[in-house]
Amino acid sequence: MTPNSFHLAVMPGEGIGIEVMEAASAVLAAVEDRFGLSFRPETIPGGAHHYRETGATLPKNGITRAGEADAILFGAMGWPDIRYPDGTEIAPQLDLRVAYSLFAGVRPIRAIPGVRLALADERAKTIDLVIVRESTEGMFASRGKGEIIDDREARDTQVITRATTEKLTEFCCNLARRRRESRGTPGRVTLVDKANVFLSFAFMRKVFYEAAANHPDIDARHHYVDAMALDLVRRPWDFDVLPMENLFGDILSDLGAGLIGGMGFAPSADIGAANGMFQPSHGTAPDIAGRGIANPTAMILSAAMMLDWLGETRGSQAAVDAGRAIEKSVDHAFGTLGLRSHDIGGSNGTVEIGRAVAELIRSGEADPQ
Repeated sequence: MTPNSFHLAVMPGEGIGIEVMEAASAVLAAVEDRFGLSFRPETIPGGAHHYRETGATLPKNGITRAGEADAILFGAMGWPDIRYPDGTEIAPQLDLRVAYSLFAGVRPIRAIPGVRLALADERAKTIDLVIVRESTEGMFASRGKGEIIDDREARDTQVITRATTEKLTEFCCNLARRRRESRGTPGRVTLVDKANVFLSFAFMRKVFYEAAANHPDIDARHHYVDAMALDLVRRPWDFDVLPMENLFGDILSDLGAGLIGGMGFAPSADIGAANGMFQPSHGTAPDIAGRGIANPTAMILSAAMMLDWLGETRGSQAAVDAGRAIEKSVDHAFGTLGLRSHDIGGSNGTVEIGRAVAELIRSGEADPQ
């Protein structure tokens, strides 16, 4: 296998997941044409409707097949009216995170040119931070393990381990360093916790600083989660890389998306030691599914993150260059061409946005002059 040929597990899921995946696939086809990359997609079905029809959220060997691919490209799965008997939602993406120890949930929050921001301050145009959600522990460690006692109380237990906190800190310090070199960001890692109240968070902070000491070139800090919720609205341009517990990351990454135009502009990656899953931060959006108006930008930018990760881990400069080209083309599409998706009051649909970004990649029009 050449370093420019990749086997992709494509899991479009349901609802708008299918639609945004088609737009991302059009962009990846343009990447193949221009950068000499070769993708071998293997579609794996799954989701809530698959569960209703078969009794399983994924095919019998779905998790294994996904893990054997070079990367997992995931659309969206889940449906409000289809749930497990205990009332929880269908979420195969959580199963994949656990199966392959995808501990680092990377959620970039970046202002895109031309997209109206929630904050009027001119500095909002410089927002470029990354929330790194620890994706295997925290409160989510209780998924499927909580208990209801005599119908009078319910309990879920948070889990924070040294090993995972060390891995998370190492990942975030390396990410901050790479961002500083490639984007000119500060090289700062700020742990978000509630160490003033909970022993588990005090332990997490202790381990964080011990691990961060191995990276003296990185500015390691901490911030309470409630203060961070305030400051992400008050001064988000001051932050760089923000590691945090699973549930905190789930909540604050949605707040971050609101700062930059909404979930349609919020990509994500779940990274482990050997596997990576890339998906938009949004869900299946049943209210607009099938109408062709879903914003595919988060899915397209997730594909860019996938290429960057593949390039770094598989030694393909072409993949790294392709990921950057996608990001530049998205910026050009909204900032220069004036595209406006429906979720920000425009009229450009899913297919149209995907096609515009693909054409920009083929032409190289968005390349830096």
